[in-house]
Amino acid sequence: MSNGDDDPADASEGADAADDAEEAGGAGESTDAAAAPTLPDEATEESLNEYLDEIAERLDGADTEADLDDVDALLDDAEEGVAEADLPEPDEDDEDADDPRGDLEDRIAELRDGVEEARGPYAEDVVDAIEAAASTLGDTEWTAAGRDDAADAVVAFVDAAADAVDDGVDADEIDPDTVDTGSADTEAADADAAEETGGDRTDDLVAALDAVAEAVAGAGLDPDDDAETIAALIDAADALEAGLDDAEEWDDLETHEQLRAQGYYDVLGHYKDYPVEWAALKEHEARGNVDMILLALDSLQSDFMERHCLEAFERMGKRGKTEASVEELLGRAEKRDRPSIRILGKMAAEEATETLVEYVSEDSNPQLQKTVFKALGEIGAAEAVQPLANQLDPESDTDDLVRPHAARALGLIGDTRAIDPLAGALAEDESDDVRAAAGWALRQIGTHEALEAVAEYGDEHSFIVSTEAEKAERALDEAAPTA
Repeated sequence: MSNGDDDPADASEGADAADDAEEAGGAGESTDAAAAPTLPDEATEESLNEYLDEIAERLDGADTEADLDDVDALLDDAEEGVAEADLPEPDEDDEDADDPRGDLEDRIAELRDGVEEARGPYAEDVVDAIEAAASTLGDTEWTAAGRDDAADAVVAFVDAAADAVDDGVDADEIDPDTVDTGSADTEAADADAAEETGGDRTDDLVAALDAVAEAVAGAGLDPDDDAETIAALIDAADALEAGLDDAEEWDDLETHEQLRAQGYYDVLGHYKDYPVEWAALKEHEARGNVDMILLALDSLQSDFMERHCLEAFERMGKRGKTEASVEELLGRAEKRDRPSIRILGKMAAEEATETLVEYVSEDSNPQLQKTVFKALGEIGAAEAVQPLANQLDPESDTDDLVRPHAARALGLIGDTRAIDPLAGALAEDESDDVRAAAGWALRQIGTHEALEAVAEYGDEHSFIVSTEAEKAERALDEAAPTA
């Protein structure tokens, strides 16, 4: 490519070449080398702009990738010429001062953008579009109607792709007849199959698109020679994208429509107006439909329904314990949600132990501690024995109103390792409430040692402590062997 330093002999040879090309009359051929603009010998703002004008004209006439490559090479020369040119620099103190070099660089950048816009489309663009559609298809949660519409869009695309590339692609790989969209006659069978396999026709549709993408990638389509084929594939891919955009997703539905589609209201036999959600919730609770209660908890974004869903789980207790319900409630418990912690206790969800033990020493939140202590007791969390026993220490920062709950939790757990700390609290604590709770806890543990530790306080001045002692003494008498 000329850079303005050609000697006269080179120029003469170039002119001869131009004459030869003109005589050849190569219609449809790219612009010949002699017609290419040359970088001006004297690089000024005016001459460089004229050079860029010529490049712009050449870009407008570019018909092939080779022509665009030539334009790119000319822009490389222009960039170098601007960099080496002795151009006036703008006054730094004047924001409105002319900047010839900056203006020329901007023109070069715009022309480069024009080159990129003129390139293609390529087979790679088609493959990218297909892969994006396959990702959308597989990642989207469709309604039943939406899945059918998405399938129709895929079939139409596969059919169009097979027609567009019948000379370059193995038609068997993308035969639209291999994509089963189902029908009214086979809908029930498809539903049964989907239930058994845990999926639906989506995997088959994605596989069909993958087959098209692979076939297009391997067809060796040339951006110049196969421009019409690539354009047809791009149009088909655009239609596929539009079809998927129009197909109905779950997110397109109103909440009550989603619930109705998933059978939430079926327990009522018919659809009613609000508060039908609460009426259905009560029925699902009675039937033990944990998944439906979770569905309502997730879908109905209102404080009213959230409270009633959680209360339903609390009343159900162990009957409401499933892997999904524990996961949901544990996620809430990790945010220190007391109702959820309370429910995990009612469920005896041992999976919550590790999380709840972390909250045992939350001295700044007595209400949270009370809820956590009781939940750990109901779970029977042996791992919590020592942390709970530590809360009995009157020298700790634990609120006096909280320490009795720690004692009762130890009683519910029933681990004999708690006997010594409970007996110590019964003997030494200044709070009668703590001492009575310790006595009750020792009775729950119920071993001979635990009962004896309580029974000796029968003459205690505190009525609530002496009552626990009397009950322990009766338990010892009942357990004693008869003569």
